[in-house]
Amino acid sequence: MIGSLRGSVLERTEDSTALIEVAGVGYVVSVTPRTLAELEPGSPVFVYVHHHIREDAQTLFGFLHRDERTTFQVLIATHGVGPALALAILGTHAPAALVDIIASNDIGALTLVPGVGKKTAERLLVELRNRLDLPMLDPLPVGGGGKSSVVGDVREALSGLGYGPDEVRDALRELPPSGDASSLLRDALKLLGAKRA
Repeated sequence: MIGSLRGSVLERTEDSTALIEVAGVGYVVSVTPRTLAELEPGSPVFVYVHHHIREDAQTLFGFLHRDERTTFQVLIATHGVGPALALAILGTHAPAALVDIIASNDIGALTLVPGVGKKTAERLLVELRNRLDLPMLDPLPVGGGGKSSVVGDVREALSGLGYGPDEVRDALRELPPSGDASSLLRDALKLLGAKRA
């Protein structure tokens, strides 16, 4: 089993894979779009790896941070979540943000993940609540009631300003994992304004 790779980035492709050379051997590694953006061809790199083995294929999934790999492994151990969906979830939400989303029952944030509808989001909230390392909170009813997450507030504000789901998802992906709602909203509006210009 391959647990990590240290080498140099030879190339990266639009389908979110990178070719990483280690001691003369090139490994094709699947990564999130956010990670792919940080893998500059020709630069040295260290990635944590999840080596996924099936009867018909072996795939390497690479992560710049250990908590991303740990979260990925929790996700793929969850009923109905395969590697592609787990990578899509991590490509949309950083591990800390995902913990916040699950803790606050933010269905809307999960539906920002490509391929996740409301029913799947509700199921994921229930299943991941017991699997992720969540802070001790009073349980909230799914989809209701409690204080929404900061990310949820920013998403609702952007939707209210007329931005579409794809624009909102892309902007939220580029925001830092922490901060208050007003500064994150300001950053998101700058990103969206630059893309529309």
